[in-house]
Amino acid sequence: MKAQQITSTIILGSGSIYRKELLQRLQIPFDTCSPQIEEAPLDSELPGQTACRLAEAKARAIAGIYPQALIIGSDQVAALGDKPLGKPLNHHNATEQLRLIQGREVVFYTALCLLNSATNRLQSHLSPYYVKYRPLNDLQIEHYLQMEQPYHCAGSAKSEGLGVALIEKMTGDDPTGLIGLPLIALVDMLKAEGVQII
Repeated sequence: MKAQQITSTIILGSGSIYRKELLQRLQIPFDTCSPQIEEAPLDSELPGQTACRLAEAKARAIAGIYPQALIIGSDQVAALGDKPLGKPLNHHNATEQLRLIQGREVVFYTALCLLNSATNRLQSHLSPYYVKYRPLNDLQIEHYLQMEQPYHCAGSAKSEGLGVALIEKMTGDDPTGLIGLPLIALVDMLKAEGVQII
C-alpha cells in the first residue's frame, strides 16, 4: 500500500550499511549508489562545513546517473573542538583516538541533503550530536576494542553497540543522526517533495 504513495525514485547516495539500515526504517522503496568523491577537508574549513559540502557533493555526483530521482546525500565529521577525527581504520589508531577523547566531548556533525535531480531543488540540514566520553584507562580501551573493533567509526566507538558503555552523556535533536542519517529531518524533506511516509 505504502509503495503506491511513492511516485519518485529514491536513491541513497551512500555505500554505508549503517545508512542503508537507517533508511530501511522508513519502509519506503529505494536504491543505493555509492558516489566516488574526494572526502578530504578543505584548508580552514570547519567540521560542520566539511560535512555539508560533502553531503551535497555525494548527491550531485550521482545526479547524472539518476536524472529523475530524489537523491539522498549524507556525510558525518566527528570533531574534538575544531579538529576533525577521522575513522581510525586499525587498532593502533583507535587506541590513540580513544586515549585522546576519553573524558572529553566530541561533536558529530551529520549533514543531510535531498536533491531533486529533475528540478535541481536542494534541501539541506546539519544535525550536530554531542557525545561526552567517560574517563577511560588503557585496560578499558583495549578490552572494548578487542570486543567490538570499531575501526570504521569516527570516534572509535559504536554507540548502537557496546560502545555505549564508553559514553557518559549524549545530547542532540536526532539520535539517528549520530549513526549517520538524520531521519527526522529526512521525513520533512521527503514530505516537501510530495513523499508521505505515513
